[in-house]
Amino acid sequence: MEIIFDDIGSYPLPEGAKDRVQQAFADKQYDDVSEVVCNAMRQKITAGVEIPAYPQFQDMNQQFLGIITDPESTEAPFLVKEDCANIIELQLLEPVAKEYLEENEERLKVRVCITGAIELYLKQFGGTEYSDILELFAQSVDRFVKSALNMKSSFDVTLISIDEPSIGINPDIMFDNDEIIRALDLSAKSSDVDTQIHLHSPLHYNIACESDSINVVGVESAANPDYLELVEKTDLEQYDTFLRVGVARTDIFGMTAELNEQYQINVWKETSRLNEIVTSMETPEVIAKRLKRAYTRFGDTIKYAGPDCGLGSWQYQDLTQKLLANTSRGITMFKEGTA
Repeated sequence: MEIIFDDIGSYPLPEGAKDRVQQAFADKQYDDVSEVVCNAMRQKITAGVEIPAYPQFQDMNQQFLGIITDPESTEAPFLVKEDCANIIELQLLEPVAKEYLEENEERLKVRVCITGAIELYLKQFGGTEYSDILELFAQSVDRFVKSALNMKSSFDVTLISIDEPSIGINPDIMFDNDEIIRALDLSAKSSDVDTQIHLHSPLHYNIACESDSINVVGVESAANPDYLELVEKTDLEQYDTFLRVGVARTDIFGMTAELNEQYQINVWKETSRLNEIVTSMETPEVIAKRLKRAYTRFGDTIKYAGPDCGLGSWQYQDLTQKLLANTSRGITMFKEGTA
């Protein structure tokens, strides 16, 4: 099976643009952020990401909660109207998609990340337990899925990701496994493409395996290689589920802490050493070896590979693009057998 390079979504803004972009989103002045979104997508494509996620510049919760909790956008409490379930950044990608189509004579493939029902519920209600409200959140998430897949555009949405970082980590989750599985089932019931779950811990990956709507489990295995020890290949095969393995570290503060200790400096202030993250730490060779180790254990159950998590905290776009380019080269080295 061909391993596909995708990314998680978030990306740093250009230097000095944060306040302007956040205000534009808040004021719904989307023309003011169109070029920022398009340029970030171009950088991902140039770096070699095969199915790039739309550049996610908004808070992962508020991006969706802002719509789901708006009375004018809902037909019932926490149930978004179908015609309001829009992902703005996705709609802004049309110029890039047209450029790609002209240059490559094929349509751009896009990954869509949507914050999951459990995550949204926790943000809104914390450690309470209202199963009926969780289902409404899940139905709303599915309406975002449906809207993305039905968009008339010059690109194809070929991959959906339901982002549920709290599963396996957050003790405030009061729902039992069956309730979580039902929420996952409802959250992407409209999806007819590969549908990932993005977890920060694979401790309860089997819950995702049991969901009829999820067919790919993501594991942040670059920074945490032991996470792969928690996953059983036989479980994946039993439930006809694939893996997305993290092969490039994204824990920028952990990596800069290592550089700070090595050189006894603060690399965020003395940035001359910051580039070592992509020249000596996260090199194509290191990334290729990670993928090779994962493949030795899981074989063709690995369908996707890329960075562990989003890259919004990386601060500098050039550094971020270099990591993506190294990831592309590392995956290619693995495929060519030069790892």
